[in-house]
Amino acid sequence: MNLSHPSLFQTNAFINGAFKASESGNTFEVANPFNKDILAQVANSTKADTEEAIQAASNAFQVWKKFTASKRSRILKNWYHLQLKHADDLAQILTLEQGKPLAEAKGEIKYGASFVEWFAEEARRIYGDTIPGHQADKRIVTIKQPVGVVAAITPWNFPSAMITRKVAPALAAGCTVVIKPSELTPLSALALAQLSIEAGFPPGVINILPTINAVEVGQTMTNSKLVRKLSFTGSTKVGKLLMRQCADTVKKISMELGGNAPFIVFDDADMDEAVSGAIAAKYRNAGQTCICANRIFVQSSVYDEFTEKFAKAVKEQKVGNGLEEGTIVGPMIEEKAVQSVEAVLEDAQTKGADIITGGKRVGNNDSLIYEPTVVKNVNTDMLVFKNEIFGPVAPIFKFDTEEEVVKMANDTNYGLASYFYGRDYARIWRVAEALEFGMVGINTGMISTTVAPFGGVKESGFGREGSKYGIDDYVEIKYMCWGGVS
Repeated sequence: MNLSHPSLFQTNAFINGAFKASESGNTFEVANPFNKDILAQVANSTKADTEEAIQAASNAFQVWKKFTASKRSRILKNWYHLQLKHADDLAQILTLEQGKPLAEAKGEIKYGASFVEWFAEEARRIYGDTIPGHQADKRIVTIKQPVGVVAAITPWNFPSAMITRKVAPALAAGCTVVIKPSELTPLSALALAQLSIEAGFPPGVINILPTINAVEVGQTMTNSKLVRKLSFTGSTKVGKLLMRQCADTVKKISMELGGNAPFIVFDDADMDEAVSGAIAAKYRNAGQTCICANRIFVQSSVYDEFTEKFAKAVKEQKVGNGLEEGTIVGPMIEEKAVQSVEAVLEDAQTKGADIITGGKRVGNNDSLIYEPTVVKNVNTDMLVFKNEIFGPVAPIFKFDTEEEVVKMANDTNYGLASYFYGRDYARIWRVAEALEFGMVGINTGMISTTVAPFGGVKESGFGREGSKYGIDDYVEIKYMCWGGVS
């Protein structure tokens, strides 16, 4: 690893403003998914480390919440500028531990930093209200106050941006944070911790706990009375478990969970644009995003045209080492992720589906690089319809009518992202309103942006990240009634 700022490569937990070994002294390996090389031995945080971090965050909260909004904003801006200054190093670390192409990693660093910039500015705009009183001698005022210590559990697919998207609004509101990054990608989180020192955050405001003891650390967070808010991005199964664990202490929670995004192509769509949008929505990060197009629905009259153009474009996607220039699709994160993709494809083929292109690993049987794959002759009985694929596999379904495709698109427990292409504006409004998803991309396959609220409905979770709404989950509204005003 050749970094211009070598201090960004950290392997110990970050507690109370300092990097320290685990209380147990144990470590775990972090490997490059492309070649399986061991990148680092990282401190394996325990319950005791978690309790120490939570206490540090609680102590720091008494200081941080009293900072003026302007002062918090300035420190957040420092952090933002440092992330941009060291974007190349941060991207290299990200690609090495996660696998995504370097250009995509740099895009994530800039995307993640944009949340820090946005919420640095929003820190100055956490307004309360005055409300007309219900009696002549009463005055009513509301203020917004930080909720307290926030626990954040983040995934491996966006190891930098998923942290900043949660942490930036929390810090802007005056909260302090304890973060458990994925055990597969802790190095990006620890690099952000190093930059937080340089940005000027007081000790204990940000704490990071790398660990393979996810259950132990997670339960310590959810059981703690000092932790007043939990923000989680991950699977619906784990999200439900965490919700149950938070019930005893009645924490404020927000959940960004699984997805099963439909991508609809109507007969009046611009086919070339629809193909480009589908490529972007499906194969980014090797299909390992919660908002990836999971089920592609194409109207019968244009099915053959779209499928032919799409398959041709998919074959042109360069796969390989994320550090090599021109790579578009890198390795998947781990062996069980590849096995999951193989299982859904085997199910589809058993039930009559045909693979148009792809359908196998690149290289040897141990490779984590899976060919971008397109499947046709699929139906709603297959796992490719029911499950979140989370890999570079695109099943293409055929439909005839608007009513039929809306019903098919909504036939899922999930409701995170959705996409469709078409030009009939009346139909655009009808379909956009009818889709039971928190986000709808219309004639675009790229919808993530700092300025818009990110989040889902149904079993995809609740709460919103980004935009002016993103800070709401980190504040409490206090109502003050003033009597005797006469």
